[in-house]
Amino acid sequence: YQQQFPALNAWLDAFEKRECYLAFKSDYYTHVKDIPPQYGPGYDGGFEDDRISFQKNISGKDGKSWTLPLSFDDDVQPLYRGPPLPLCALKAAGISGDNGELASEGTSYEKAEPEQMAEACRQMAGWKIASNGSAVAKFAARGGPNGSRNPRKGFGAELADPYAQSDEKLIPSVETALKSVCVALLAQGGPSAHDAALNEMKDNLQTQISKDQARDVASSLAYLRDRIGVP
Repeated sequence: YQQQFPALNAWLDAFEKRECYLAFKSDYYTHVKDIPPQYGPGYDGGFEDDRISFQKNISGKDGKSWTLPLSFDDDVQPLYRGPPLPLCALKAAGISGDNGELASEGTSYEKAEPEQMAEACRQMAGWKIASNGSAVAKFAARGGPNGSRNPRKGFGAELADPYAQSDEKLIPSVETALKSVCVALLAQGGPSAHDAALNEMKDNLQTQISKDQARDVASSLAYLRDRIGVP
């Protein structure tokens, strides 16, 4: 199709470089898991030799695409063909586009310094969690021992759980843990500062979370981690 419709492909490439695209840009996992009710599994056609590798990448069965730490970029879903973060976040981090202009749209960011970009992404994630912390904590607490017990139907995305109830007693402890996570995410100063922030976070969690709740809080955080991006 790229050769058959070059103008359409050029338009899509240009659209991907617009900041506004970030507001509703989706991912293949969401598309694949939303599509089956309409016309079957979303990755079972086309692409010939690449189909199986794409399927394993999207579903996390390739042994690396869902394994932490994640790679800087994604072969199937390139992250830096346009602004990967709002321009204000890129400007605050001092990140320029591949055209040499600071926090510019209409360009890619594939040449950005990985550590600088990683720090900006961590800070953006920390800001997003902090801006809605109580709701995020309540969602994560579904992973507690008394969460997700209410009857619910299944969905195309196996991890989707829109009707699950939270473990109400666990919410305060989960919120405390998420505050420590945010502090670590918002740390500035490069890799060494990030490592120091992670060590401090671990110490804080051991102090702030009681031993009898540690396993349950960890389960809740894992529940949240596994459902980032799940439709």
